[in-house]
Amino acid sequence: MPDPLVEFPGTLFPPLRVPTGRDLSLALTAANSPVLFGCRSGLCGTCLVEIEALCGEPDPPADSEREALDLYAPGNPRARLACQLRLTQDVRIRKIPSV
Repeated sequence: MPDPLVEFPGTLFPPLRVPTGRDLSLALTAANSPVLFGCRSGLCGTCLVEIEALCGEPDPPADSEREALDLYAPGNPRARLACQLRLTQDVRIRKIPSV
């Protein structure tokens, strides 16, 4: 099975393959993606994104990430912190604008 594909709809950034289970923040930073990262520990919310699995449902967030998501994107079931993602499937990622 090929490594997961990450698409960035609404941007000119091309799709990117990320090794399965690799730290997404490292892969996206190395590729100079449109997703920015701050603390990389899930506390700052800089990398807040909406994620859409291209097939099935994305893996759910851990409890610690869920706490941060309740603060940064209450009520948004697709919200994730990109620094906390370890991909196992193809996804689309959209940056959630800061308020």
